[in-house]
Amino acid sequence: MGTSLRVVEHLSPGGNVNAYVQTVSTIPILNADEERELAERLHYQNDLEAARQLVLSHLRFVVHIAKSYSGYGLPLSDLIQEGNVGLMKAVKRFDPTVGVRLVSFAVHWIKAEMHEFILRNWRIVKVATTKAQRKLFFNLRSQKKGLGWMTNDEVNAVAADLGVDSAVVRQMEGRMASSDTAFDAPVGEDDESVNSWSPAQYLEDESADPALQLEETNWEESSQQQLMSAMESLDQRSRDILAQRWLVDDKATLHDLAAKYNVSAERIRQLEKNAMKKLRDAMVLVA
Repeated sequence: MGTSLRVVEHLSPGGNVNAYVQTVSTIPILNADEERELAERLHYQNDLEAARQLVLSHLRFVVHIAKSYSGYGLPLSDLIQEGNVGLMKAVKRFDPTVGVRLVSFAVHWIKAEMHEFILRNWRIVKVATTKAQRKLFFNLRSQKKGLGWMTNDEVNAVAADLGVDSAVVRQMEGRMASSDTAFDAPVGEDDESVNSWSPAQYLEDESADPALQLEETNWEESSQQQLMSAMESLDQRSRDILAQRWLVDDKATLHDLAAKYNVSAERIRQLEKNAMKKLRDAMVLVA
């Protein structure tokens, strides 16, 4: 049980992967008779201690398989943990009467969990969703001879080996060569660089129609001119009341203007109402 606790500790998010690898490498490998005995105890008696020993003795194989997937840029510790999940599933389903070693049976389950993890995390946008695409994804990485694009002969050879159309191989190669780009990432410092623009910057901005902008600008200028012309038709007191009530940030109250012109607040309200009517009439005439 002490070894089991150390294994769990080293597999924790803060654990040291190298220490974990060293720990599992010290766990003895079972021979065929020991493995069959433990597997029978688990299969017929549901002996959990036997299951634990079967899992611990095969952890080193998970590490070996996980290292073969290091080229995907994902943490080794995560690949190992996913592989361990597959190992536990394999131990649970292992039938000792079939006559094969556990490692031969478990390799499928270990790789399956790692494949799922890689496809979920290698790209934000999934590059392979169907069973055929997943097969092509992993085989294409192993069969490519270099980092550059494959030649037509290489594409045809891979297509023949995997039993798919050459166009499918080209499509998957393009997906694998692409990188994730944030849809609405901020524009880079170099505005002239094409690479500094995210997809959102290429969407049509309907509000940026030059014709509409010019029309709006002309309308605003025309409205301001009409307002100024209409204001000129009012007397000084009426212009001041409207300005103080509507055209300044710190608007005056009826009582403030009543005190200024030594009249009642009701009189200021009447003057304001009359001035607004005259202003509307004057703007209509100007228009």
